Amino acid sequence: MQQAGAGAAAGDAAAAGIQLAPTPEQEALRARIAEFVQREVLPHEDELRAPGGVTWERVQDLRARARAAGVYGPHLARQWSGLGLDWRGVAVAFEEAGTSLLGPLALNGAAPDEANMNMLEQIARPDQQERYLRPLAEGRIRSSIAMTEPAPGAGSDPTMLQTRARRVPGGWAIDGRKWYITGAEGAAFAIVMARTSDDPDPRRGATMFLVDFDTPGLQIVRHIDSLDQASFLAGHAELAFDDCRVADDAVLGEVDEGFEYAQVRLAPARLTHCMRWLGIARRSLDIACAWALERTSGGKPLAEHQMVQALVADSATDLHAARLMIWHAAWVLDTGGSAREQTSMAKTFVAEAVGRVVDRAVQICGARGVSGDLPLGLFYREVRPFRIYDGASEVHRASVAGRVLRRVAARLARGEGPR
Repeated sequence: MQQAGAGAAAGDAAAAGIQLAPTPEQEALRARIAEFVQREVLPHEDELRAPGGVTWERVQDLRARARAAGVYGPHLARQWSGLGLDWRGVAVAFEEAGTSLLGPLALNGAAPDEANMNMLEQIARPDQQERYLRPLAEGRIRSSIAMTEPAPGAGSDPTMLQTRARRVPGGWAIDGRKWYITGAEGAAFAIVMARTSDDPDPRRGATMFLVDFDTPGLQIVRHIDSLDQASFLAGHAELAFDDCRVADDAVLGEVDEGFEYAQVRLAPARLTHCMRWLGIARRSLDIACAWALERTSGGKPLAEHQMVQALVADSATDLHAARLMIWHAAWVLDTGGSAREQTSMAKTFVAEAVGRVVDRAVQICGARGVSGDLPLGLFYREVRPFRIYDGASEVHRASVAGRVLRRVAARLARGEGPR
């Protein structure tokens, strides 16, 4: 989007105003991705419903086609085989790719790999980047991130971390359980969060490790049956770490700094989830509108019934608001901000707005909406967990409220009145 930078002079900003249209380059890429999804991706969507879901071979084929079409890796730097876009450019690209559940996989921009690549690019040592980031960015392997644990371990509150890593000769031994680990089955490695000290500050004392899945002591306990079955390659798994030994060079970043590194990953990851799901919501509304224009009831098309029009209008409003929140948070990231508050607000609103849009689309399409004749039922199942992933809506609301209240309390303490 054409927006003035955060550091622009006041006069320049005033002259430029707030421009929210995509740049010509962003629009051209959006059009190429739309054509790619229509031509190469949509014909394979039925494979998402097949037992076991889409195959790794199909994903590899689609990625080769994405490279040929010049749309592969919008989020990746050019040195890692990508297009080198900023977050605003990624927002435009990922929304368009997200109109199909297969689109982000084809562009190698799906979770958890996309967020793992972002973190590895910022934190990993050069040797770690060559070993893990390069093949991941080139789409030759998959990865996972092992943070979430069964109760009473870490969930939306990462400070409840139970998995521990202790020093042993030549490295570390990891013990603990992780669950709901997306993409673990078939992944080459996991980024594992484990407690490494008992720092009195609960936000410290954790370390991230790069652990190959063939490491002795790491076991996939089970595949978790879940509401969503198609969005994430290989679904979700439960892992066990029993005296899992890794060398010192497996430490990602610095020891005891894992929670800080998690923020490097989580804020953009929340936002890219929003970008992709916005595409599915947009397509859902398009499907519903097409049916409303075709189907008649009471002697006229559904589209002429005011109650159906209200559903359409509310969905269009949700999409518009969601897109603006995503673009603004992307701008904050692009101009050097942490965007923690903006991504928390965006994640909460967009997750719920997407659910509302897909739900209304199902309602407009009636029996056809819940049948396998349309993809809406599949979309409905896939988007519901988004209100829980990357922090439940309630947790993000508490975080946003805390920041707002602290700001007001600080102003009052300075003798300033409400404003």
